[in-house]
Amino acid sequence: MTRTAFIVVASLLVASANAAAQTAAPNNKKDAPPVAAPAAPVVPKAPPAPTPPPNFQYEPEGRRDPFLSLFKRGTDALGQQTTKRAEGVAGLMTGELVVRGIIQTRGSWVAMVAGPDGKVFSVRAGDRIGDGVIRTVTAQAVVILQVVNDPLSLEKQREVRKLLRGGEEVK
Repeated sequence: MTRTAFIVVASLLVASANAAAQTAAPNNKKDAPPVAAPAAPVVPKAPPAPTPPPNFQYEPEGRRDPFLSLFKRGTDALGQQTTKRAEGVAGLMTGELVVRGIIQTRGSWVAMVAGPDGKVFSVRAGDRIGDGVIRTVTAQAVVILQVVNDPLSLEKQREVRKLLRGGEEVK
């Protein structure tokens, strides 16, 4: 008999013996021994994290600090801008612009745009903003030629359409 066959036969014998013992046990609960609840699996505790020595100080030495958020780039710890922006339309960024209205005057279109502070400015084709130039103004949208400041991007400019009825399209 092979070892595998022996293990199968032995396990069948043990199972049949357990089944016979259960049928022979009295149905009276007073005579039956108490059944213990199955034990919860033991989960090993993770070792505590190592603590740095008391005189430890991180020295970036020209590297980016891995503990600073990348979402607040260009701002200090309080969330304030570290660089001074230009006043008026020249200080607005493409992502901050909201088109409030478009009117036609003297044969050309003029857009009324609002910044994050709620101030409304009028812009025409050719006006400069913080990160681009107003390319055209149509009856439905303002088209902005935005300068992309990403060293990994192959495109250095992109066209962003800010629609009058809300939303934007990027090409």
